[in-house]
Amino acid sequence: MKKLSELAKDQSGVIASINGDARFVSRITSIGLTPGCRISIIKNEKRRPILVYSRDTMIALNRNECEDIEVEEAV
Repeated sequence: MKKLSELAKDQSGVIASINGDARFVSRITSIGLTPGCRISIIKNEKRRPILVYSRDTMIALNRNECEDIEVEEAV
């Protein structure tokens, strides 16, 4: 498994787990990112938010938050 921040542009994956305090998990799941959810990386540049595409929505995530989201790479 990889952290979400480790995926490169145009890579896809499935969220395996979301770690962190209850507030963080609640916020991330409320925007539609849940375990089992398929995501694609639109943009992942150093020192910038990570732009992901999931459930017909583009979402910008803080790089630090992505450290707490584990992803299984899709083939």
